[in-house]
Amino acid sequence: MLDSNLTLSANREDYIFEKNYSVQYYETDLNGFARPVALLNYLQSAAGEHATQLGVAVADLRKSGHTWVLSRVHLAMDRYPRGGHTVRIRTWPAARANLFTVRDFEIFAQDGALIGRATTSWAVLNLKTRRPVKLIEVLPQYPIHPERALDDTFRTLPVQEKSEFEIRLPVLRGDLDLNRHVNNTVYAGWALETVPEEVENSCRLASVEIAFRAEALYGDTIIASSAQTDETGCFTHRIESERDGRELARLRTCWLPL
Repeated sequence: MLDSNLTLSANREDYIFEKNYSVQYYETDLNGFARPVALLNYLQSAAGEHATQLGVAVADLRKSGHTWVLSRVHLAMDRYPRGGHTVRIRTWPAARANLFTVRDFEIFAQDGALIGRATTSWAVLNLKTRRPVKLIEVLPQYPIHPERALDDTFRTLPVQEKSEFEIRLPVLRGDLDLNRHVNNTVYAGWALETVPEEVENSCRLASVEIAFRAEALYGDTIIASSAQTDETGCFTHRIESERDGRELARLRTCWLPL
């Protein structure tokens, strides 16, 4: 899936972007730690700022009738920062193939320790056809740093065979992004709502993997469900449209005791 013909930048600063984020108290959980969705928002923000520097931001792509869409996310956390603390996000384009480009992340705590890693896969969408296009047809060349924060080839996530926990939620205007569909971090929040309360109260989310499969739009109602797997502390998740049963996203989460 990933292209081995990568272009290195002459200056490290060209392909590594870093920014500090202050964890707000309204972004924390009942134990005072940053919620996973808050961290995903930081990653999205850092990716957007770096894309602007590289001349491939959403605003740049929309000039030719295109936009970015996120295909896959894999976030792994060793520990979470507390409210009021600062985290440093480091990100870079790690690979670029025919239809997908990979961007990776490292998350550092206030004390400088590496506490989290993430990898993401992105496609460029034609806004009229709603179909992905070849990157070479739309994107200019930009520096690639072929170092992976997480060694993930984005294999297909397992299908959820049964539903043990389930909720229904409406898509609200506040869930939408510039592309007028549900922002990717909202899917994670929906899925995490289906984890049993006793798990969330006694465990921390060690990893979350998300595969985005279809758009959710304003006015839709979604069904978020989850089920425990044979692997201790892990769950499969499914986000689907209530109207037609389309699978919108597939997730896998793993939890460790506090």
